[in-house]
Amino acid sequence: MPTLVEMPETLTTPRTAETVASLSNVTKRYANGVRALDNLSLDLRRGEIVALLGPNGAGKSTAVKLMMGLSSPTSGSVSIFAADPRHTAARLRTGVMLQIGKAPEMLRVREHIQLFRGYYPNPMPYEQIVKAAGLTGIENQFFGELSGGQKQRTLFAIALAGDPDLIFLDEPTVGLDIEARRGMWTQIRSLAARGKTVLLTTHYLEEADALAHRIIVINKGKLVCAGTPAEVKSMGANSLSPNSTAATNGALKIIRCATTLTAQHLLAMPGVTHVESANTLTVITTAQPEATLREMLALDQNLHSLEVQSPLLEDAFLALTKDS
Repeated sequence: MPTLVEMPETLTTPRTAETVASLSNVTKRYANGVRALDNLSLDLRRGEIVALLGPNGAGKSTAVKLMMGLSSPTSGSVSIFAADPRHTAARLRTGVMLQIGKAPEMLRVREHIQLFRGYYPNPMPYEQIVKAAGLTGIENQFFGELSGGQKQRTLFAIALAGDPDLIFLDEPTVGLDIEARRGMWTQIRSLAARGKTVLLTTHYLEEADALAHRIIVINKGKLVCAGTPAEVKSMGANSLSPNSTAATNGALKIIRCATTLTAQHLLAMPGVTHVESANTLTVITTAQPEATLREMLALDQNLHSLEVQSPLLEDAFLALTKDS
């Protein structure tokens, strides 16, 4: 039987409490026998942006549904603001933007915002919502007449209507142009600066890298890793280079170049832990980038197309979830 947190008559969060939402040893099995989550534990803290990442079918949507109170765990416990997520008081403090979200097409943008504001006792001011969602000038347009990006921004506005303390954003920037995407990033950061907690799911890994204070990676319903973007990238690099202690402190670098040096020769150089070919370039992972580069340049006078960078979140994600 699932363990559910008791629902108090009034819902208060002590100022000293950090945790806003949590899954504790949660397993979720569906009627068809599929185990979507497998003893998963995670928490969300006040004032942070958390990116929940994983391959398709990893269990991200199930985890979000549990925290939204739309589903119950098979075992384990789910808590939102120290209460059952199905409690009305908890729901009044949450906002949701779903990737598959829809709205009546014959209502105007302002009507949607005012309608959802009416559901909450202390909604965000109308003008603030319009500005935050970038809807100035299109408030009188019907939802059905909006472009894909404008619809996304309207759904973002609806998620903000109740001035929530916890916001679930599922692929919020799909369909947005670069300017609109950066504008939404600014607003998401502003929410966190005000003490709001944001759970973000996205397939744009550069978005997670740019926004998240913390990244949680799950795969096959299990926790793979959690940490800051830099820590997760180091963990990914460490999975490729398990014998390198530099991966744990973020010292690993990626060198990309065109070189005549063989992989065997490169692997014998100081700090080099991994070598692979990528089209016409060679990709070298090293814990001692300066020493590696000095030796490479001394041995290959024709080396060119040189790039040096920290491991990418995309590389880390693929390395950490490669068994999927």
